[in-house]
Amino acid sequence: MTQKDLLEVASPLIVQGSFAMVRFLELPPGDPGLAPHRHSGPVFGYMLEGEMLFELEGEAPYPIKAGEAFWEPGGDVIHYTVSNLLADRTSRFVVVMLCAPGVEMITFVGDEELAAKESDRISARRRYSSDPDR
Repeated sequence: MTQKDLLEVASPLIVQGSFAMVRFLELPPGDPGLAPHRHSGPVFGYMLEGEMLFELEGEAPYPIKAGEAFWEPGGDVIHYTVSNLLADRTSRFVVVMLCAPGVEMITFVGDEELAAKESDRISARRRYSSDPDR
């Protein structure tokens, strides 16, 4: 048997009574993915094939390639981007979602809140600033 640690994070907040859901997802070639949204609990994922762009509130967007693991804390954190970076191939990944009881696993963020937070996005700062370190 061969083993390789893919991801290690401090224990995220898990609401009492949460349940786990494992989901397989496919992003068709060039798919922009879901609109900005939140998850009711932490999400852990593994990129099976392809490459996607991943952006969470408070972080710069970054690519995730096949063989890489990722996670997000869920809760109030906005998941801005999950899009296929490949124009000619489908990207596939698996996620384990810890779902808070009585709360939808995915809730979309409204236009008013997105507009109010746009200037705080790291990707937005890069677009509007000549300083590459911002």
